Amino acid sequence: MAAVKRVSFVLSTIVSSYTAGMQSRAVAFRGHGGLALVGDAVGRAGDPPALLLHGGGQTRHAWGNTARVLAAAGWYVVSLDHRGHGDSEWPPDGDYLLSSFAGDVAAVAAKLGAPPVVVGASLGGLAGLMAEGELGPILAALVLVDVAPRMEADGVARIVSFMESGLDGFDSLEAAADAIASYLPHRRRPTDLGGLAKNLRRHGDGKWRWHWDPRFVRRDRGDPSFSRDRLLAASARLRLPVLIVRGKMSDVLSEEGVREMRALVPHALYVDVAGASHMVAGDDNDAFSSAVIDFLADLSSDQIARSRPAQ
Repeated sequence: MAAVKRVSFVLSTIVSSYTAGMQSRAVAFRGHGGLALVGDAVGRAGDPPALLLHGGGQTRHAWGNTARVLAAAGWYVVSLDHRGHGDSEWPPDGDYLLSSFAGDVAAVAAKLGAPPVVVGASLGGLAGLMAEGELGPILAALVLVDVAPRMEADGVARIVSFMESGLDGFDSLEAAADAIASYLPHRRRPTDLGGLAKNLRRHGDGKWRWHWDPRFVRRDRGDPSFSRDRLLAASARLRLPVLIVRGKMSDVLSEEGVREMRALVPHALYVDVAGASHMVAGDDNDAFSSAVIDFLADLSSDQIARSRPAQ
C-alpha cells in the first residue's frame, strides 16, 4: 500500500451514519504501577477495539475526527491520555521511562476484552512498539504514525525546543496559537481557539500552560528503554500487521528511517501523506483516517476475529 488506495472513500458519509447512541464517553484505567489513566471511548463495546495513543506533549484530543470515523466503521475506539498528559495522573516519582508508557499500553490492552489495534503517533507509536515487541503478543495490529527506531535528530530537537519554550506559560490562548503557528507554519492558524483550550490549563497566575507535566520534557535523557538498539530489537520481533504512516514533509521520520524499519519488518505496509508534517493526523485528518481505515479493512477475517471481544 504505497499510497492511500481508496481515495474515493467518503469520510463524511461514514461520520453521518454516526448515531446519537454512539457518543463519546469518559473511561478510566489503571496503568503501569497503578497510575490512573483517562480516555474517551466511542463505538459499540462489542466491536473490535482500537486504542489511539497521542504524541508527547499532546492529549487525547489530538486525533481530530479519526476516533469517530473508526467507530462508525465498526471499531470500539479508546483515545487515551498518556501518563502525565491531559487528565491522566502525573506519576509522583516522575516516571516517564518509555518502558513505563509501554507498560501502560499493556495494562489498558488487557482491559479491552481482546487484543486492540494500536494507532500510535510519535511517543504513542513507540509505546505500542515496545509493548508488543517486549511484552507481547498483546496487540492485533500496529499503526506507527511518523515514528520508527531511526528518528532525525534535528526534527526531534525542534520538537523539544518547542515544548520547552512554553514551559513558562502563555498570557492568552492567542499567544499560544501564535507559538503553534510559528512551529507549524504550513498549517492554517485556527480562528476558533476552543479546541486549543482542551490542551492547556489556566493556572492561578492567569497564564495558560500545556496540559502535561513539565517533568516529562525535563526528564533524564538517559532512558535505557529509549535506546535505539532496544527499539530495533523490539521491531524485529513484530509479527502482527504493521502500517507506517509518514508525513511527507516530516523532519522527524525520514525515508531512510522508513526503509530501515521495513527491512526489520518486511511485512509492514507504508503510506506517506502529502502536505503533512510530523503531526500527520492534525495536518490532514481525512487522508490520515482514510489510510488507517484502508489498512484495517485489509486485515484478514481471522485477524479481526482475534481482536473481537469474547461473547
